[in-house]
Amino acid sequence: MWRDALLVAGKDLRIELRSKVAVNQVVPFAVIVVLLFGLAIGQSVSPSGQALPGALANAGILRGAAAGLFWVAVLLSTLLAVQRSFAVESADGARDGLRLSGLDPGGIFLGKCGATMVLLVALEAVLALVAALVYDVHPAAGALLVATCILATAGLVFVGTTYGMLSSGTRVRETLLPLLFFPVGAPVLLAATKAFDAGLSGTPGAATSWIELLAVFAVAYGAVGTVAFGPLLEDG
Repeated sequence: MWRDALLVAGKDLRIELRSKVAVNQVVPFAVIVVLLFGLAIGQSVSPSGQALPGALANAGILRGAAAGLFWVAVLLSTLLAVQRSFAVESADGARDGLRLSGLDPGGIFLGKCGATMVLLVALEAVLALVAALVYDVHPAAGALLVATCILATAGLVFVGTTYGMLSSGTRVRETLLPLLFFPVGAPVLLAATKAFDAGLSGTPGAATSWIELLAVFAVAYGAVGTVAFGPLLEDG
């Protein structure tokens, strides 16, 4: 299974490196979302360049909301990345090729999740730099932030890939996947935001329970997806 996972992950990553869809579309989309949040909540400035009375308060609100806004951008980007992952398999009968390849279905699931995770973690590194500049935040617990990114990304990708396979065989997959993905991804969004807040404020002890929740969620949906991917692939 793990050998098959590496084969599938390598295949997906090579496709993305050649097509550059993630670089040309997903990354700019996520950066624009972060910038728009900053424009909507950030400082208000008069035409003359003078800060309006509520500007400092708005800047404080923006810093306080930075973690949540960051993870909303990641959540939306995960949806695009998962849709792209299955769009690759819908061209030229590639899904039938997966069925007939003899690869372990669990390995296919883990391979697609692994490739998507690599792309999203790279995206999160870019978003973190943009958010630090736009939201004026300074991380105080780097290790906690990295652990949160890995666990939360794993949970979101496992959920997205499972429901992406479930919806891929329908004619309304573009609208069905968000309806399935967002409600289940909401607990990950909440836990990741709370853990990120603790990492930004320098209170890692407050993130312990949220990190544990992220780990449980990732393991649970990873196991469900590994077991269920075979039947979903056959029915898709």
